[in-house]
Amino acid sequence: MVIGQFIDCFPPDLDGVGMVCKSYVQQLNAMGHKAYYIGPKPRNPYPVDFPMIEVPSVPVLNEPYTCGIPQLSIEFHQTMKKLGLDIIHAHSPFLIGLDGATIAERQTIPLVASFHSKYYDDFLIKTGSKLIAESIVSMIIRFYNRCDEVWAVNNATADVLRDYGYKREITVMPNGTNLWYPTEEDRLAAQEKYNLGTGPVFLFVGQHAFKKNIKLIIEAVAVYRQRHEDFRMLFVGQGPDEQAIKNLVREKGLDDRIVFAGHLSDRNLMMQIFARADLFIFPSVYDNAPMVVREAAAAGTPSILMRGSCSAEGVTDNENGFLCENSPEDLAARIESALPMAAEVGARARQTIPLSWDKVIKMALERYEDLISRKTKLILGV
Repeated sequence: MVIGQFIDCFPPDLDGVGMVCKSYVQQLNAMGHKAYYIGPKPRNPYPVDFPMIEVPSVPVLNEPYTCGIPQLSIEFHQTMKKLGLDIIHAHSPFLIGLDGATIAERQTIPLVASFHSKYYDDFLIKTGSKLIAESIVSMIIRFYNRCDEVWAVNNATADVLRDYGYKREITVMPNGTNLWYPTEEDRLAAQEKYNLGTGPVFLFVGQHAFKKNIKLIIEAVAVYRQRHEDFRMLFVGQGPDEQAIKNLVREKGLDDRIVFAGHLSDRNLMMQIFARADLFIFPSVYDNAPMVVREAAAAGTPSILMRGSCSAEGVTDNENGFLCENSPEDLAARIESALPMAAEVGARARQTIPLSWDKVIKMALERYEDLISRKTKLILGV
């Protein structure tokens, strides 16, 4: 089977959706299929170890992303004709996803699209205009209405898409991650690299943007420090609010307790960091089904998540994770109460939260095959 994975971001480990798309491509090729990561050309050359087709792009102002514009490239569309695609899987509803929909229609092949993100929130934050955000959501719904099948990564995410106005059936197709069994050497490697000490380590991994509720984390750490000195808080990632976040850390007098590791693309090192952390703190109400929560669980590290958030779907408080309220005091109290049982809860998180990419892709292939069969019958009038 030849599958085009269309996405509007690159490099693939810039964010969670890129990581998902990359995992699809890698796993599909490992299983004997031919899958391509089709995304915008990055600002800087970036080495990849999987089939990649770059789309001409322009930089996005004040963002690490580039915007792919496949509609302007004759060469790109000639390449698409030569690939012999059996199906297109779009991971975003913007220019590259829209072009994927057009290619699918022209070549009479199925189009499946995954809904990953809270786009209304994104555009409301960026533009400050409800009218613009609502208009973009309407455009997004038109895109999903062109698809033969729409997937969401969990039930809560499907509910978000329905709230946007999508009326048709939604298939839940979870994201995967592969289990990791860390050694003591793994933990020590991360500890030494970032000078984390031997006390408790708390971790955040993700885009450094205040929409991720990072201010709450810093304020909670400040409260926690009033009663505890021997700990480290490690932030991994990059993002538009990175400098403002560092300024807030200085204002709170937490420079000696909070460490910034920057962007990491080495999964081995990333998993070593997850393994060294006692708690993964991710109180975002923006994210739907964050990959980082699954990666933490894969290393046996439990997460503290916001009660009632999409991110918390599948997590039972004190069983395979911890839930908190949206206040610094409550999050700080949760950190305190969670630490004594973190190892036990983390072990249950590993057993219940991660789903291997092998299993996920096998489920996806069943859906691909069914869609191709249905499209073929439709064309033949059977």
